Amino acid sequence: MLHLRVVCPPGRTVEVRSVLDAEPGVAHLVVHPGVAVHPAGDLVEADVARECADDLLGRLADLGVDHDGGITLEQLDTVLSDRADAAEEAAPGDGADAVVWDELIQRTGEESRLSATFLTFLTIACLLAAVGAVTDSPVTVVGAMVLGPEFGPMAAMAIGLVLRRRDLVSRGALALAAGFPLAMAVTAVATLVFDLLGWLSSAGLDDLEQMDFIYEVGPFSLVVAVLAGAAGMLSLTSARSSALVGVFISVTTVPAAAYASVAVIEGRWSEAAQSVLQLGVNLVGAIGAAAAVLVLARRGSRRRGADRALSDG
Repeated sequence: MLHLRVVCPPGRTVEVRSVLDAEPGVAHLVVHPGVAVHPAGDLVEADVARECADDLLGRLADLGVDHDGGITLEQLDTVLSDRADAAEEAAPGDGADAVVWDELIQRTGEESRLSATFLTFLTIACLLAAVGAVTDSPVTVVGAMVLGPEFGPMAAMAIGLVLRRRDLVSRGALALAAGFPLAMAVTAVATLVFDLLGWLSSAGLDDLEQMDFIYEVGPFSLVVAVLAGAAGMLSLTSARSSALVGVFISVTTVPAAAYASVAVIEGRWSEAAQSVLQLGVNLVGAIGAAAAVLVLARRGSRRRGADRALSDG
């Protein structure tokens, strides 16, 4: 269940209540007249089944409440109520399959911004991946993959492509285009320091036995990227963020970027080129698969909406 809060002018409270009253997937509808201060108005609250949330948000936006009032939505972890159970049963579809598009756009939009925090996490992840690669430590590389924040911009680009939102595509592309070169440059400088201190040598890289997957590009590189991108978008649309950890571990973006920097400093040009290719394959494959998942989800939403319109008619 999701908790919906609507601040609206007093003149629109009746319309807002009517929209919520007419939805069988709504429970615990409460109206607080005149309690809102900025902007002044009434507060309407309700618990909503996830599968009907997207349609409700659209209807409320049609009333203009998002312009002269406000709409907020938050996840409820525990709801003990027979009325809530009945609302979820009455709502069409399955909550795990429902996509709340406004929630998805808001979430990925925030995670895809080019910020100091994003750049710091990506740089630290690349540094960890570089250390893991040169020490032949898969555990360190996996830790770097989990730390990497790059899936946010990738998801934003996928959503932007499907919804034709240039702002999301450009925002995600900017974060990736600026973030990876900066992180790779810092990693290259760190590798040079390691080399000067005698901690690293090109000959030592010949003995790495478990790091070949970082730069060896093959058909399974694309397969893994596609599966990870699809799983990542499914975890976002179904609000199951725990599954994202597995996605982060699957996508070989951060390790490839980090090893490319190491290989350049050590003059291993072929491995550097393959690492960059690996990075590109993973980015394109994951973004394309995530977009495909959204296309299928959007078609499913339209189909359910058409079926519901026919049943109401």
